[in-house]
Amino acid sequence: MGLSVPAAPTAVGGVRGFWRQFRRHRLGVAGLAAVVLLGLVAVFAPLLAPYDPFSTSRNAFAPPGSPGHILGTDHLGRDVLSGVIWGARVSLIVGLAAAFTATVIGIAIGAVSGYFGGWVDELLMRITELFQIIPRFVLALIVVAFFGSGLTNLILVIGILSWPQTARLVRSQFLRHRSLPYVDGARVVGMRAPRIIFSEILPNVMAPVIVVASLDIAQAILLEASLGFFGLGDPNLRSWGGMLNTAQGFVQRAWWMSVFPGIAISLAVLGFNLVGDGLNEATDPRLREGS
Repeated sequence: MGLSVPAAPTAVGGVRGFWRQFRRHRLGVAGLAAVVLLGLVAVFAPLLAPYDPFSTSRNAFAPPGSPGHILGTDHLGRDVLSGVIWGARVSLIVGLAAAFTATVIGIAIGAVSGYFGGWVDELLMRITELFQIIPRFVLALIVVAFFGSGLTNLILVIGILSWPQTARLVRSQFLRHRSLPYVDGARVVGMRAPRIIFSEILPNVMAPVIVVASLDIAQAILLEASLGFFGLGDPNLRSWGGMLNTAQGFVQRAWWMSVFPGIAISLAVLGFNLVGDGLNEATDPRLREGS
């Protein structure tokens, strides 16, 4: 009679149970609606934008409500609404890609550190702490200034600077799970470490990782906008941060040039943060029991 691996702990209720818990968090649902709206605007930007975002005209500094320009125009006659719409695409691409990069790096380092422990854990955690104490925005400024501000560079820089939080979370989860019966059973039947890490333990620790990833998206959007504000965004793309950079010299004359991109950044960041709060409540059994 062959050996069997003890069952791993699983979430109760499946997708329906998760959604039932999530929708009880009204702010989380509101955040999800904002995120979905942002995604739709980003996907359908070519159809929704009334003009090319870089198209100039003689109608400079047209105020909001002007004919053909609902949100007005900038100093070059570019339509602000079109810039905001196309900026949603840039922000979402950077946010999702940078968060994915950070999550992959964080999972790899945290899983290896938490599973093997010992000197491996010590070494990886010291590296993690080194990244945590470095001012992320300052380092991002330096790296982008030296290596260029293309979209790929922005994603890589933000992703590489954002993984420590995920790594520490995954490590703590692996430290707790590695001595549970289902992991001991996997070792007994001869499973190798990589398979135990990625097939047995990792699926059972992903819930909090997803929560952190949603917050990483918000932070990546904010960091990209901050870099764009300092003139280090991709010059070939219309972004919210770049629009704010352009608006600096015209705040008193054309307030709408800065207000509308600023509102878009705030709503995007707030939306993902609220989704993160909702996910945290829906996946934390202690919060569910107390509700």
